[in-house]
Amino acid sequence: MGIVKISDELHDEVRKASATMVRSINAQAEFWLKIGMLAEANPQLTFSEIIREQMNRAAVDLEKFSLEQREH
Repeated sequence: MGIVKISDELHDEVRKASATMVRSINAQAEFWLKIGMLAEANPQLTFSEIIREQMNRAAVDLEKFSLEQREH
């Protein structure tokens, strides 16, 4: 584990986002770092595609949460 210095302004935004997303400040910052790294490594993918791929890799059954599935 290490320490990353960020601006006070960015820290405030991380704090607000973490409250909205029900994550700790550190978890929110780590999420943004991971997604940013994945986006840079895969510029052809959208945010939604990156999230879907990560969910698939974790074997999350996204069909259980599909709104289209619930309508039928």
